[in-house]
Amino acid sequence: VQGMHFDVAALSKPSVWGEASRIVNEEGFRAFWKGNLVTIAHRLPYSAVNFYAYERYKNLLHLLLGENRRGNTSVDLFVHFVGGGLSGVTAATATYPLDLVRTRLAAQRSSMYYRGISHAFNTICREEGFLGLYKGLGATLLGVGPSIAISFSVYEGLRSFWKSRRPDDSTIMVSLACGSLSGVASSTATFPLDLVRRRMQLEGAGGRARVYNTSLFGTFRHIFQNEGVRGLYRGILPEYYKVVPSVGIVFMTYETLKMLLSNIPRD
Repeated sequence: VQGMHFDVAALSKPSVWGEASRIVNEEGFRAFWKGNLVTIAHRLPYSAVNFYAYERYKNLLHLLLGENRRGNTSVDLFVHFVGGGLSGVTAATATYPLDLVRTRLAAQRSSMYYRGISHAFNTICREEGFLGLYKGLGATLLGVGPSIAISFSVYEGLRSFWKSRRPDDSTIMVSLACGSLSGVASSTATFPLDLVRRRMQLEGAGGRARVYNTSLFGTFRHIFQNEGVRGLYRGILPEYYKVVPSVGIVFMTYETLKMLLSNIPRD
């Protein structure tokens, strides 16, 4: 969460290795897995809803546009983009409170204001109200919709192109490579919105004073005015380190499970 705090300007030339050293020195090696349990609790339902919704939206869109137009390049691109965007919005809305708690837990430094998942839920509801669990949802949907839309459309496009040129290549290798590239594309396009989202999620966390007290676009303007364009992309290099393997693995798992499940005989 480097760069997600509002007091990031106080940090002097933060780097990946410098921040890693700081975390080890101040919080210990285990701090790299801080909030990992809630991350898993969030990613499992999020990924399940995301891919299930994508398949349903994709089938619905093909049905609405006409099954005879399936295979048309422009139609398929539209279906993958819109279906991906809708599935991302659906999954993000369904699992957002877990995403917010995950961010709050990971953002804690030396002082532990939240003692765990259930304590974080109770504290946020008590201090900020039930709607506090949905703080920053607008920014999330504005970022997740285009991000997942780009991710699915780039993935499907690259995969189709690869398969047309090298049909005998391993499905695992193709999905891993195409998934990684789609993650880079979607992260680059939507990272500023993700940064704004996390800054808004951290507003008032741990009893800290509110800084932005404004809307999504007001927060975006505040960051731009105080930190410049580079401030909107602060922390994107670690983001690449994360999305290249993680998104690739997610798509590889998705395709592998589809292949395995399709071979199970139906009664």
